[in-house]
Amino acid sequence: MSYSNPDKKKIARLVAIHKEHRKKRNPKTLFTELKKGDKAALSEAITLLESAKEADQKMAATIVRDCLPVSGKSIRIGITGVPGVGKSTFIESFGLYLIYQGKKVAVLAIDPSSEKSRGSILGDKTRMVNLSVHPSAFIRPTASRGSLGGVAQRTRECIVLCEAAGYDIILVETVGVGQSETAVHSMTDFFLLLMLAGAGDELQGIKRGIMEMADSIVITKADGKNIKAANLARSQYKSAMHLFPLNENKWSPQVETVSSTEKIGIEKVWQIINDFVKLTKSNRYFDLNRKEQQLYWMHESIKEQILQDFYSDKKLAKKLSDLTTQLNNGEITSQEAAKKILESQRNGKKNL
Repeated sequence: MSYSNPDKKKIARLVAIHKEHRKKRNPKTLFTELKKGDKAALSEAITLLESAKEADQKMAATIVRDCLPVSGKSIRIGITGVPGVGKSTFIESFGLYLIYQGKKVAVLAIDPSSEKSRGSILGDKTRMVNLSVHPSAFIRPTASRGSLGGVAQRTRECIVLCEAAGYDIILVETVGVGQSETAVHSMTDFFLLLMLAGAGDELQGIKRGIMEMADSIVITKADGKNIKAANLARSQYKSAMHLFPLNENKWSPQVETVSSTEKIGIEKVWQIINDFVKLTKSNRYFDLNRKEQQLYWMHESIKEQILQDFYSDKKLAKKLSDLTTQLNNGEITSQEAAKKILESQRNGKKNL
């Protein structure tokens, strides 16, 4: 069997691409390209950020640090809602509307991960076909991997990278209604809750905490035969919101209806967000809130690092294994086991 001679020009081209790729992995070069709005550089920086490799983490930390002085100028919007509410459809319509207003839009879509396989569907990008191919949009679906409330560990740093790349609006989509809302609320400026109408008692089963966090509630799928139900739900939610005390930011949460497919009501949502930003910047809450968020995430990072150091200690792992055996044999309670392992650590691991 004979083989044709390799295409030397093709090989040379591939080598050049590889060298260019290696060159890009230099933090300074990557940051320079990212700051110019290069999507490939932004994607690579986020990949480094999400990597578990220590070398990649160091590079990512350098890039994020370089990005800080040129970040912080966007409006960060958290978007949540129960599965089936139409988050992806709304985000695509809303994102395209913002682009037509002259904005650059980045979407950080957090996908649910399997607790067994740690796999993820990562389907948001395929559901936002028109937005994903627009040159003024950047969509990054990220698996939650069981991190804080279903929110990817590095989402906050991803926001900084997107801002440095010139994106004016950052949309952070959560997995769904649940624990993740607290995390997303603590990294965004405006929190938008999407709700369905015509699915029974709209106010039933909605957690008070989520309602209190919402800066606006939007009733989706307000079209066709569902318009009447959507308007009724809007009235119910408006009445319910009046039961809550005025927020610290002096903003009264607004309720609106939209049809993402027919592009109805999208501009009203943007007007609500603009009014919110104008108010909170005038009363200085906007900047104060961001400073408090930075402090919150510093403490969260400390907790995360402490846990990593705790469970990566090999000697401590042996003690933990022994206590687990005792726990499974019914020789000790969970509280006693926890107390013993913590006492061992406090004593400088003398008992290990």
